[in-house]
Amino acid sequence: MEKPTIILATSNGVGMGHLVRATAIATALKEYANPIIVSMAGGIAEIPDHLGIRCEYIPGRDRMWMTRENWDVYLRDRLLALVDETNAQVLSFDGVVPYPGVIAAKFSHPKLSLVWVRRGLWQKKPQRFVLGLQSKMMDLIIEPGDFARAYDFGPTAERKDARLTSAVSLFQREHALSRNEARKVLGLDLDKPAVLVQLGTGDSDVNEKMTAALSGLLGWKDLQVILTKQPLDKNGNSLAPAGLDIRIKRHFPLAEVLHAFDASVCATGYNGAHELLPAAIPTVFVSNIRGTDDQEARAQWSHDMGFALRANQADLADITATVRKLQDPKTLERLSRKCAELPEPTGGAEIARILFDLAVKDEVIRPSTIRYYQLRVQDHVNRGMRHVAYLALRRLALVYRFINPHIVTQEVIQDAPIWGSQTTAHELHPLIKGEHRFEHMITGASDNYRKRREAIAEAAYIRQKKVINTKKQG
Repeated sequence: MEKPTIILATSNGVGMGHLVRATAIATALKEYANPIIVSMAGGIAEIPDHLGIRCEYIPGRDRMWMTRENWDVYLRDRLLALVDETNAQVLSFDGVVPYPGVIAAKFSHPKLSLVWVRRGLWQKKPQRFVLGLQSKMMDLIIEPGDFARAYDFGPTAERKDARLTSAVSLFQREHALSRNEARKVLGLDLDKPAVLVQLGTGDSDVNEKMTAALSGLLGWKDLQVILTKQPLDKNGNSLAPAGLDIRIKRHFPLAEVLHAFDASVCATGYNGAHELLPAAIPTVFVSNIRGTDDQEARAQWSHDMGFALRANQADLADITATVRKLQDPKTLERLSRKCAELPEPTGGAEIARILFDLAVKDEVIRPSTIRYYQLRVQDHVNRGMRHVAYLALRRLALVYRFINPHIVTQEVIQDAPIWGSQTTAHELHPLIKGEHRFEHMITGASDNYRKRREAIAEAAYIRQKKVINTKKQG
């Protein structure tokens, strides 16, 4: 039997959780299906070359290259083109809110099954109000397990519409390198202690947390402090206190080399918790409270159950003091021993099998069209009555301009997009991060796919030009 094709789409979240889960599922799918990862996250650049999975980057609406409405149409058309090119049977989406373009793709392709991989532990944010309608759009909802699920009191906790699996992680004990092997790969000293710090930088409060955490490592003899990027603020000033041996190391997937580290200081995202804890790395969790992920609940559970230490993310002195506890060998031994009690995170393989079974089914569920339009109306309502009023005024303005056309005196000229099927991080990162429009295609794409993609891009950019011109004329 020919292998079915399954597309794994992810949003561009606060962290790498969505993309890493999709990668874990795709890795398991490779044995008996053709997985393709589509993502708006820049981290997708690491995947094709390192893991041999076909990928396609789609610029997210956060790039502000199109209006929200134009981008939804663009996303729908991009997904439909990829489905037709690859004859995909299943489209899964890992993200907090399934974009209208994702749901529209389902309605435009009746033989396509749509799956929502919906992480639990939501904070009570406005996104919860459309959970019911969004759920009715899906053929299936899968909830990746969470070690801290007992502390989940968010809006998804009591819902009965999802199929629960084990935790999903790229860390698999049988594939992880030993301590010495991992250190050789990273170029670390074999005999000196090493601590991994993954807190991120950016806004001032995040930067302060980084400095507080690094300060807690001062005094640790011969310590190697490993970060994935330089700890600098937006002005290029160092966030690291003097006296630390800072090493910048990048490796994908990081789960392979976690045994290189004696300890870790990490945000309490899904990805970090479900890689570091199964790897038995003694960890201090410093939560990031942005986004919908309830990192504080995950950190508190880890602390209460004895699997990790929780620092108070709102108290810089507590962050420094808690990180300093990692310098106690007894603390390291206790945390590592406790983590050995955790179950294996086998959710990636479980979800892969579920998606495969759905791909080979004969019948596809088709949601109600009425529900679809209810969801679109609710989406506008959730964005605020001001947005609804803006839409109404904009429609009136368009009617007025149709009756009384305005002479166009200026047109914004947009450069032609860059096209390519790059597969290495070295090539992809500058294109994804750059200001020039980048149209990425999967490897092995047909000429017809290229032509269809060119038509989609041209239509999207023409629509955007009209919006820009309308604003200038108004």
